[in-house]
Amino acid sequence: MALIFFLIIALLVGGGFLWIIQEMVFKGNWSHFIFFLAAFLPFYIISLSVIYLATRSEEVVAIFQILKEIVVLVAVLVWLFYQKRVFDYPLRLHSTDWMMLGLLGLGFIYVFLPLGEVSFLGKALYYKTMLIPGLVYFLGRNTSMTDLKVKNLFTLIFAIAIGAFLVNCIESFLLGAHLQQFSGYALYNQAINDIDPTGNFGLTWTFETQAVSKRLASFFSDPLEMASSVLMGFSAGLIWFLTSKKEESWVYLLVMACSIGSLIFSASRAAFGAFFVMIFFVALVFRLYKLIGVGFLALIGFGFYVVFLASDDFYFFVIDTLTFENTSSIGHVVEWLLALDSMIANPLGIGLAMSGNAGSVEEDLRVGGENQFLIYGVQLGWLGMLLYILTLATGVILSLRVFYRTDKTMTARIAFVGAVTKVGMLLPLFTANAEMYTYVAWVTWWMIGYSIREYSLITNPKPVTLKAA
Repeated sequence: MALIFFLIIALLVGGGFLWIIQEMVFKGNWSHFIFFLAAFLPFYIISLSVIYLATRSEEVVAIFQILKEIVVLVAVLVWLFYQKRVFDYPLRLHSTDWMMLGLLGLGFIYVFLPLGEVSFLGKALYYKTMLIPGLVYFLGRNTSMTDLKVKNLFTLIFAIAIGAFLVNCIESFLLGAHLQQFSGYALYNQAINDIDPTGNFGLTWTFETQAVSKRLASFFSDPLEMASSVLMGFSAGLIWFLTSKKEESWVYLLVMACSIGSLIFSASRAAFGAFFVMIFFVALVFRLYKLIGVGFLALIGFGFYVVFLASDDFYFFVIDTLTFENTSSIGHVVEWLLALDSMIANPLGIGLAMSGNAGSVEEDLRVGGENQFLIYGVQLGWLGMLLYILTLATGVILSLRVFYRTDKTMTARIAFVGAVTKVGMLLPLFTANAEMYTYVAWVTWWMIGYSIREYSLITNPKPVTLKAA
């Protein structure tokens, strides 16, 4: 059975990869890379686990691992090749561009600095995890798409959101188990990532709550990645619902409902909190102050349920979470304190690949790792953390300006989803190495880049003209 699924995955991924490559190389459509990422990244880890289960070959797994990077790098090279006079390309940099360049430039310097105990190769591999999202942002920054192509991209996002919920339902009501228990996830982690199975389900502790109930992940790598990813699905469904005709809006309500359903199945406290933060932010963007009141009433209703109606296990789970007495919450606090202690002792950082959960980070050398801001702070110092924060902040602010000022509906939708999802990701960024959630992280960085290109067009009377892909 594993061999059959391996062949299906190989045909779908290989066929999609070859089609995207020929579209980019022979037709100059470098922007098509985003379709491959949006279709492949949600299934990335579960695909690799099935491939390893079927082949037991690390070499075959490695081929599929690098496809996403190859697609991005080929897109950059094709963009360069199709520029008629690349050295005459006008540089109109905005604040987010400067912050992103600063962060990537600082990281590049730290690859060569004699800091930390990681080898040069380990640092270079870690820098790759910083560089690729930067290149995705750069490609978005230089992409113009037709309305049809944008609609196709959003259709993919909607399909992922609905599909994730359907798989959740199969896991919960038919299988009574995680999909990862059948995909070879634990075997893949043990062989490729040197992570032994843990928890009561033979996966990792992330797949269960303290009360030993299942936290489902659908086809994503873990429940936390799914929870963060469906925030993008919800925000995309919301903006299409608000900007579409009523007779066409039912499908977007379905997308939002499925996103909320997956959020519940994930049982992620950070994502739940992020959802309310996102709703509050959307209410401010649209000046829907009644929505804030509804959210407040919903919060009161949740509190009433916890105090008077919930089971004792759930009641104490919530209380322990709020008081930081929950084991997971305590773990987050400990990791934060270790990271802060390192940053105070080493304000310039201790070197790349010394924090976080990227594959090149060795567990016995890792300092902190459950807060994306502090991860950069530990490695690149206070300056690195500040650059990352400013990249996020300026990206959100400029995207919102595009949303308010552009007369292009599709571009406004991209700007909205990019900004709202980045705001919604703030809480997950505080509790996880969330830039490793490649689907939501890379796609939203592309959206931010695409929005800032539009901002450049709005603020410059004679902008550079790019061919719509």
